[in-house]
Amino acid sequence: MPPKTFTTAELQARTLKRGQRVRLVSEQPGVPQGTEGKVAMANGFTWNRYWVRLTDGRVVGHIDHGDLVRTKDYERYLVARDREAQKAELAAQRAAEAAAAGPADSADDESAASGGSGEAVVNGVTVPAYLLQRSADARTRLGA
Repeated sequence: MPPKTFTTAELQARTLKRGQRVRLVSEQPGVPQGTEGKVAMANGFTWNRYWVRLTDGRVVGHIDHGDLVRTKDYERYLVARDREAQKAELAAQRAAEAAAAGPADSADDESAASGGSGEAVVNGVTVPAYLLQRSADARTRLGA
């Protein structure tokens, strides 16, 4: 049976506890990625953040949960992050190829389907004409 491949979300799913050895997975101000330390304090109910005592003795506070991973999972995290980046790049290439191969852009299809009613499509969401008009009126009122 092949070894289980973890995602970055799975490797970061557990809340860290005081005393656990951790490593930074993203660069913080004055602290490079990969720096090791121990959780000195964990706080937050809906937004978990930590104070970490680094191996050089400095203490860095308010580090987001997404910026840390347990030391024993660090190498697996890097592999998973690279794998996920490659998958995202491949998906973007396939989407670009599909858009290039298609007869028309999907945004053009949607605007044609709306019948030129003045609505706009932004990120796949239709913005009604009356909201666009309200925004235009507010800009005129404010002199912008």
